[in-house]
Parts: sequence; structure tokens; C-alpha cells
Amino acid sequence: MKGNQEIVKILNELLSDELTAIIQYVVQAELFANWGYKKLHNIFMERAKTEMHHAEKHIERILFLGGEVYGIKLKEMEIGKDPLSILKISLEAEKYAVNLYNRAIKVCQDLNDNGTKVILESILKDEESHLDLVESQLDQIEKIGIQNFLASQIND
Repeated sequence: MKGNQEIVKILNELLSDELTAIIQYVVQAELFANWGYKKLHNIFMERAKTEMHHAEKHIERILFLGGEVYGIKLKEMEIGKDPLSILKISLEAEKYAVNLYNRAIKVCQDLNDNGTKVILESILKDEESHLDLVESQLDQIEKIGIQNFLASQIND
């Protein structure tokens, strides 16, 4: 099927973001593992896997629309140096992703590509779920303190 090239371009941009997120989350997950925070390690590894599935959906859709996967550039990554900074970076990354997907969905709607719109809406739900989780984690830190929060993240 020949799709709109503007949508193919957007999907390629989203693909670059997802590939960047995969690497960032894996590195952050391994930092958590190294520090002994197994729960946070598992959460971030699962998030990386989810982002990998998003990347796969983008590639599938680009090819379905008769486009090419091109111009993949990893974005600049901010990793963090401690658990709190990683969670704050994650918060900003998820806010960015939610905003990006909302804008992409609007373009799909304007260009009458409901198939891509539905795919992006499902990914948006995942990103909103990631945002909700990190907001909850930061709320817990605010309520119980960083040391108590981290103590609760040691065992799986």
C-alpha cells in the first residue's frame, strides 16, 4: 500500500526515538541492577522491551505504507548518576514521548490515516502508563523519602 510520505517520515522519527529509549532504559536498568535495586532493574528492562515492540510496530507500518526505514539517528541520551536522577530523567522522557505521540496522532487524523492513528494510539497508552508509573514512584519518594523508597526496591 502506498502511504503518505509525511506519515512515513514521522514514523521514522518515532523509530529513532524508540531505539534511543531502548538503549537508555537498558543502561539505566543495568545501573539499578549494579546498585542492587532489583525491582527498578526489572521495571526498566520491561520498559525497554515495550519500547522494542514499539520500534517493531513502526518498522512494520513504514514497510506496509511502502516507505523505507531511513535516517535513523540515536538521540542524545541522558542516563543519570543516581536512582533519583534516573527517575527524573525518565519522567521527562515519558512526558516528551506522550507529547510526541499526541502530535503524530493529530497528523494521522488530519491526513485520514486511521490505520496508523490506531497503532500510535495503542503506543500512546503504553507511554502514558510509563509516565503514570514514574510519577507514582516520585510521589512515593516525596512521601516516604528516598532511602525508604530505595530499601523497598532491593528485593523482587
